[in-house]
Amino acid sequence: MKRGPVVAAGGALVAGAVVLAVAVWPDEGGGPADPPPSDGKSAASPSPARSYALSKAPDTIPAVREHEAARGPGWRPGDSGRVVVRDEDLADEGRLLAGELKLKYAGQGDPRQGDVELALASGEEAESYTLSVKDRRVRITAPTDAGVFYGTRTLKQEVRGERTAPEGVVRDRPAKARRGFMLDIARKHFDVAWIEDRIRELGDLKFNQLGLHFSDDQAFRVASDSHPEIVSSDHLTKAQVRGIVKLAESRHITVVPEIDSPGHLGAVIRQHPSLQLRDARGIATRGAVDISEPGAAEIVDDLLKEYAELFPGAHWHLGADEYRALTVKDPEASYPQLAAAAREEYGPDGRVQDLATGWLNDRADAVRPFDKKLAAWNDGFFRGGTEQAADDLDVAYWTGKEIGAREPVEYLRAGRKLLNYNDEYLYYVLGQPNTFRYPTGQRIYENWTPLVLRGTRPVSKEYDGQILGGTFAVWCDLAGSQTQEQVARGIRMPLRATVQKLWDPRDPGRSWADFVKLADETG
Repeated sequence: MKRGPVVAAGGALVAGAVVLAVAVWPDEGGGPADPPPSDGKSAASPSPARSYALSKAPDTIPAVREHEAARGPGWRPGDSGRVVVRDEDLADEGRLLAGELKLKYAGQGDPRQGDVELALASGEEAESYTLSVKDRRVRITAPTDAGVFYGTRTLKQEVRGERTAPEGVVRDRPAKARRGFMLDIARKHFDVAWIEDRIRELGDLKFNQLGLHFSDDQAFRVASDSHPEIVSSDHLTKAQVRGIVKLAESRHITVVPEIDSPGHLGAVIRQHPSLQLRDARGIATRGAVDISEPGAAEIVDDLLKEYAELFPGAHWHLGADEYRALTVKDPEASYPQLAAAAREEYGPDGRVQDLATGWLNDRADAVRPFDKKLAAWNDGFFRGGTEQAADDLDVAYWTGKEIGAREPVEYLRAGRKLLNYNDEYLYYVLGQPNTFRYPTGQRIYENWTPLVLRGTRPVSKEYDGQILGGTFAVWCDLAGSQTQEQVARGIRMPLRATVQKLWDPRDPGRSWADFVKLADETG
């Protein structure tokens, strides 16, 4: 596959997509071809004496991976156009597209001129799709309904602003299987309508995960039947969560919950103060539960099991970062009760880090029966020790700033799979505390790739297959620093830059200025 701009027949420059030229249609009248429309918007009816310029790759975010050029009028939604499906399983995708393009949904049937046809077809890559525009018809096929959905997102962008979907064939697929956005709703309450707007935006951009961090020191934001006492006044009801999950599913987005533990549990501790971790001097350790106390595990497992059914998606985030007992110089001296529990559980060489790793594995055991793929933050994985993190836990790599930081390659060499949350590029932290600065879409677009897991240096390409994808995260450390409307504006271009780099592994074919212009045109 050729990288970067490609020169098509006639010298046309096409950015960000592979273009395959096909044979020129003959001019049926024997005379010179009429010039193509200059505004790129007109799709006039073909006539016997007319031929068309070779089409260009569609302008979309993310860019399509491959476009086979052709000559023809292209396609625009018309008053008589319909959406038809070959498979009943595509009814939801068909109805959604019909409503968006103001077409009639005709259900199962044979397509006619002006129609869009959706169909399932064999293929190995589940999220891949083919979109063909020919004879004033559009046909979108894919191995799965998710792939068909992504094809409809491409078509929606192609015709926005009265534009014309170009003649030819798009063959497209993502580079990375996990393309995520994480939202901290624990520190800052976000309206349901705001979250739903982000889901629609994420779906149109072909993201497929929405992480919800809903438990922290500041608040616990989802209603609970097992422990209603810990729930904050501003929270999501279970009915609201089900509505969010349903909307996300309609956009082929998995909602990934996170109940962080054994740190970041201040909202739980306020109602259960006996669970608070205290050091040798009796001083409380903020947000941390005492993992030598059985009651701490019981309440967290109650919550994990309760929410495993509320969030039916295939993925779960276990947290495990910043446990303050392991951020001091000598954990065993500072927390003798944890040291004693570690020796009792793991023998005379047991250490506090073993107890923390055992906590992580036990929480994984609580969720595993619900058939979830599990991940935890990288600073919840400890080098050496008696107890090792379970092999099926993926590493959510966010920072190299933690004490005893391990380079990403250490996890990769051990065979771990990683998710890229690089805080240098992908962390939007409200109020910019510590050394955080609001990330810019331009910096992501020009400098970041999924291989850049820590800081600004990429790991070797040999590990590309172990990097599952990436997630852009909003953290609300100083919650009042921005309104939710300001957050939406601030993350708009970073989200688009992130998904461009997760979908298409090539260097971007557009300048940043042109990318911003395209974002404004395509919504």
